[in-house]
Amino acid sequence: MKTRIRHIALAAMLSLLAGPAAAACFADYRAGETGGSGLHYGVIELPDAACSMEAAGPEIARRIAAGGWQLLEVISVFDESGLDARRSDAGAYFLRF
Repeated sequence: MKTRIRHIALAAMLSLLAGPAAAACFADYRAGETGGSGLHYGVIELPDAACSMEAAGPEIARRIAAGGWQLLEVISVFDESGLDARRSDAGAYFLRF
């Protein structure tokens, strides 16, 4: 019985130490086709370390470059509450990269 109580107490303490989960981070951006005339608007998920306007640019540029795109502008950085409003505008570039 004492062992079971200790396990429950330990689990409770560990869950308190873990704290709340970090909120997801996203950005919307405009990109131009490298060496071409194509443009797109996209939405991308970012790691916590890139969850600011300043840090998002290099992360987005690196990831979309693999698809032949060049970052033109980071429009905004937002949490998951802003996803639905941007889904249709981003179309094929919604969480693509």
